[in-house]
Amino acid sequence: MEWKEILVRYGELSTKGRNRNAFTGRLRDNIKYAFADLPKFQIITERDRMFIRPNEKETMDQIIDRLPRIFGIQSFSPVASCSLELEDIRETALKVMKSLDRADKTFKVTVKRSYKPFEMSTNELQEYVGSYVLSSFPEIKVQMKKPDIDLRIEVRREAVYMTAQIIPGAGGLPIGSNGKSLLMLSGGIDSPVAGYQMLKRGVRLDAIHFYSPPFTSELSKEKVMDLSDKLSRFGASVKLHIIPFTAIQQEIQKQIPDNVSMTTTRRMMLRIADLVREETKALAIITGESLGQVASQTLESLTAINAVTNTPVLRPLISYDKLDIIEFAQEIDTYEVSIRPYEDCCTIFTSSSPKTKPKLEKVEFYESFKTFDEMITQAVNEREVMMFPKKKEDKFVDFL
Repeated sequence: MEWKEILVRYGELSTKGRNRNAFTGRLRDNIKYAFADLPKFQIITERDRMFIRPNEKETMDQIIDRLPRIFGIQSFSPVASCSLELEDIRETALKVMKSLDRADKTFKVTVKRSYKPFEMSTNELQEYVGSYVLSSFPEIKVQMKKPDIDLRIEVRREAVYMTAQIIPGAGGLPIGSNGKSLLMLSGGIDSPVAGYQMLKRGVRLDAIHFYSPPFTSELSKEKVMDLSDKLSRFGASVKLHIIPFTAIQQEIQKQIPDNVSMTTTRRMMLRIADLVREETKALAIITGESLGQVASQTLESLTAINAVTNTPVLRPLISYDKLDIIEFAQEIDTYEVSIRPYEDCCTIFTSSSPKTKPKLEKVEFYESFKTFDEMITQAVNEREVMMFPKKKEDKFVDFL
């Protein structure tokens, strides 16, 4: 079956009222970004839907393959077209139905006549096409309410368009429509899932990772780079900031009691993240923390850690259990990367008996014997920055 165009349905964007144009404009730009390496194609934006018209069949196949990863799309359908001649309409309907799995299926025909001078009324065209399809495929049955196949026909001035397949989209909001935030990307299972959840709500990501050679290997760094690349495949580039953290961690081990060293480590990370967030003009910090999952994620620990910043810290996984997070990681294809056996800096100095209810005043007291400000500034200034995905500049345009 040779498809003419793709019909894109907005879903949640349709509720945005006066701001709808800004959201649909962002979605259009994100689609251009995601397909920047493909031959030119048309995007036609309407109030409650969008049409993508590729110039080549191969382009159509690639767009259909990638669209499910672009946030802001509720669903989409490949669309066939034909002339306004009745015989052409029924033969095209036959081709569309042949392209589908029809075994033990029910169907109906839905007609919309945007072009009113057409020779048949809406009901007449429905009966005309429906009876022809039914006589050609006796294995299917007519069902008007919630059929398995809804053959949709729209009569426009220039042509007749048909679709019968609805492919689910990623939903959510277009990336960039809700600003930018900084994701604390550890290399574990949780933080990439947290990043994905915020991408789905229209938040563009920078990511920050804390790297402690020689205690953490080059392979642990590569793992985080691969996770950043995975997250960049959902419709927007991801800038990764890699922070040299060895000196700060060694100082923490010298100065801070073992049972609260993880609390101080997380506080130093958050202070560094806040400086990078400010430089990059991000509006919030994102973490993959889940309440009670480990000692540093109790309410008392989170309170002590959060005390170093007034910046909003977003925790989209706060109520998830580990099995939920693992399932999500598998769905978005980050799980296999996350479980590579290379430690991050949070695990190499983990105490055998960390405090689950650290007192903020005690943590601040222990930290007062050493001013970390200079070390934090140095770590921020010496960070390594890289962009994902890595593509040639002439084929990669960042529309965001």
